[in-house]
Amino acid sequence: MYTQAMDVPDGSNPAASAPDSGSPQQRAHFDATIAADGRIEPQDWMPEAYRQTLLRQISQHANSEIVGMLPEGNWISRAPSLKRKAILIAKVQDEGGHGLYLYGAAETLGTSRADMIAALHSGRAKYSSIFNYPALSWADVGVIGWLVDGAAIMNQIPLCRCSYGPYARAMIRICKEESFHQRQGFDALLAMMRGTPAQQAMVQDAVNRWWWKCLAMFGPPDADSEHSAQSMRWGIKRIGNDELRQQFIDATVPQAEVLGVTLPDPELKWNAERSHYDHGAIDWEEFRSTLAGYGPCNRERLATRVAAHENGRWVREAALAHARKQQQRNTEDAS
Repeated sequence: MYTQAMDVPDGSNPAASAPDSGSPQQRAHFDATIAADGRIEPQDWMPEAYRQTLLRQISQHANSEIVGMLPEGNWISRAPSLKRKAILIAKVQDEGGHGLYLYGAAETLGTSRADMIAALHSGRAKYSSIFNYPALSWADVGVIGWLVDGAAIMNQIPLCRCSYGPYARAMIRICKEESFHQRQGFDALLAMMRGTPAQQAMVQDAVNRWWWKCLAMFGPPDADSEHSAQSMRWGIKRIGNDELRQQFIDATVPQAEVLGVTLPDPELKWNAERSHYDHGAIDWEEFRSTLAGYGPCNRERLATRVAAHENGRWVREAALAHARKQQQRNTEDAS
């Protein structure tokens, strides 16, 4: 889940601490809309705790899309063919677009994009722990598409029914593109698995390194998730972490069999009684440590993002200057 940091205790409880200045009529309208599975729009009154929960989730989702460009972007110049390079360029561009959609959705809640980016660069805002691991080989690019984007899709499709309208509408396009990314990743891995023994070994190595990290993407077990229950009552989140993780495992095991790779879990087996796959224990200490900033690439990822932002400052300033000149010309022409 690209918003998994929503499930990590941070010392705050917006549902308990945020002020609620709405009238009884406004509160009743909000509650009725949520109960009817309707959509809350930016102009509607909403509890401050609801607003803050959405801001936290959507901004972290946007941050994850932007930082998520880095592991794969590093492989654009080293892609094995022109076809694969063109596909990867398109995918990285898509991820940047997803971040822009989501920052735009968050801005409708009363914050600015500049503030969200500043929070990311200062380390106050989180992003998905999955992007703090290195992509060591070309096979990693395929596995990120197949497993990481596959896990993201499993979580994000229910967000298309989120109770907040701008977020739900943004997710419809994002999910379509993420689904394409997942198929691209699977296709790249399938080509490698039909190749040489060295290519097959490269794929298996990448799967071994990413599998458990992808399972952790859905966040901690529901019993340990600080914000999940309230988000589900508000209709922001539709399905619990454990159920989403199980759906992902059940869908992915047959795909792994088609590829011919082994998922690195000796306890992974079909449970006929549950009609689901059982799986081994996830290392939640690693998950929390990485989210806290101690993963293999945390500092590198953040430093790269800050440097890119600073290096692009002149472009933003030039664009603003051009817009001001254009507005001045339009005003002079109108007069």
